[in-house]
Amino acid sequence: MDSWVLWVILAVALGAAEIFTLTAALGLLGLAAGLTAVVAALGLPVPVQFIVFVAASIAGLVVVRPIARRHLLQPPPQRFGISALVGKQAYVVSEVTAREGRVRIGGEEWSARAYDETLVIPAGATVDVMQIEGATALVYPRE
Repeated sequence: MDSWVLWVILAVALGAAEIFTLTAALGLLGLAAGLTAVVAALGLPVPVQFIVFVAASIAGLVVVRPIARRHLLQPPPQRFGISALVGKQAYVVSEVTAREGRVRIGGEEWSARAYDETLVIPAGATVDVMQIEGATALVYPRE
């Protein structure tokens, strides 16, 4: 059996293993094996094939893997503006009904409506901001 076939089999096996582990290391080793299969298909001797495999593996693991990990492990995007208010706690300044009311969210006073239209939330209650519609906060009382 030609050596390039063995390298292709190794590349496919490493690629399949990468699918199950998601480490980015096995995939890079699979790419190195694929590159070595090309070198073997060109007819270069086995010692040169091993040198190519080792060099490609080291290059992939030292250079590419840290870059890939940095992109995969980015923190979740931070919410800002009115979308950052959703989920916050608020204080009811004046009674909140399905039509009107006022709440204080983080030091700012907002117009508000009850998220559940059947509720009437008295002044002084603590609520959660469920949604923002324009300049109106839809709130629900805390349990």
